[in-house]
Amino acid sequence: MRLPDPLRRGLPRMLVLTFAVSGAGNCVEVGGAPFVYARTTLGSFVLPARCSHRGGPLHLARVEPGRARLICPWHEQATSVKRLARTGIPAVRRGEVVTAVFADATPDNWSTGHLPLSPDLDGTSVSV
Repeated sequence: MRLPDPLRRGLPRMLVLTFAVSGAGNCVEVGGAPFVYARTTLGSFVLPARCSHRGGPLHLARVEPGRARLICPWHEQATSVKRLARTGIPAVRRGEVVTAVFADATPDNWSTGHLPLSPDLDGTSVSV
């Protein structure tokens, strides 16, 4: 469904996708960038699966003990969990699926797949 554009300024494109919280189909790739749903002791959110530093596997990151930061396994680059959650992809979880809204994405440029998650991100870790 396309909304009317009464001011003719061009409405932003939004792509709404539903994907698995875990297991097969737990990763959605939009415009070449993979995303996963992270479940941490600090909260749950849609996470870019690549580190912004050098494209490392952020989906395999660990939570830094005593700090709200993810540590990339490649270069030990720290990323604030609060910043990721605040500036991240809006999402709602219902049961074992999550629905996320991706801004400025085209409806034909996405796919689902699987990426393993670290214990700190898959909801099984109990300590921070």
